[in-house]
Amino acid sequence: MIVLFTPFIRNTCEGTVTATTAQTPADNIAQYPGAARERLLLAASDLFCRYGINATGVDAIVAAAGTAKTTLYKAFGSKEGLIEAVLEREGSTWRDWFSDEVDALPGDAANKLVHLFDVLKTWFAEENFYGCPFINAVGEHDKEDDRIRLLTLKHKKIVLGKINELAQVARPQDPDGLTHELNLLIDGAIVAALITRDPGVADHARNAAARLLTAE
Repeated sequence: MIVLFTPFIRNTCEGTVTATTAQTPADNIAQYPGAARERLLLAASDLFCRYGINATGVDAIVAAAGTAKTTLYKAFGSKEGLIEAVLEREGSTWRDWFSDEVDALPGDAANKLVHLFDVLKTWFAEENFYGCPFINAVGEHDKEDDRIRLLTLKHKKIVLGKINELAQVARPQDPDGLTHELNLLIDGAIVAALITRDPGVADHARNAAARLLTAE
C-alpha cells in the first residue's frame, strides 16, 4: 500500500481541532511509535490530513503524540516550524517513491513519461489520498508569506528535474517545454483526483501526455 505523502491535508471540518477531539495520549503513543520528535511529526501529519493545517491546534497535536507542548516548541520552535518539518519529510519520502516507481517503468524515456501517470493513479486510488501537501499548504497559508511557497518551489524543482532527465531524451529539441507541459498535467491530475475522488483522472492525463509526445 502506498501511503507516502498522502497523510496530510484535507479540510473536512470547521473550527479548531482540540485535544479532546483526538485520541488519548496513551492510545496515540502506540499509534505513533518512536521518540517524541517522531511522534509529533507523525501525529501532525495525520491531523493536518484529516482536519487541515489551520483547523488543527497545537494542543491536539501534542495530545495525539503523547508529548508536552514544551517538547513541540523545543523540537520545532513553533507550529510553523513543525509544518515545515512535516512538508520537508513528506516531500522527500514521496519524491523517493515516485522516482523509484518511474525508474521501474518499462520502455524508453517517452514511455516512462506517459506511464508515470499510471504511477500517480496508484497514489490517487489510496484510501488516504488527500492531494499534494504542498499545493494544499500554499492554499491554506497567507499568500504574502513566502516560506511555504519557497518550500513548494524547492520540491517542484526536484520533481521537475527528474522529469527533465527523461524529457532530454524524449524531446531533445525542447526538453524544458515538455517538462513544464507534463508538470501542468501532473498538477491538474492531482487536484482533479482530490476533488472528484476518481483515480481515473490519471488515465485522461496519461492520454494527454501521449498526445504531447506524438505531436512532433
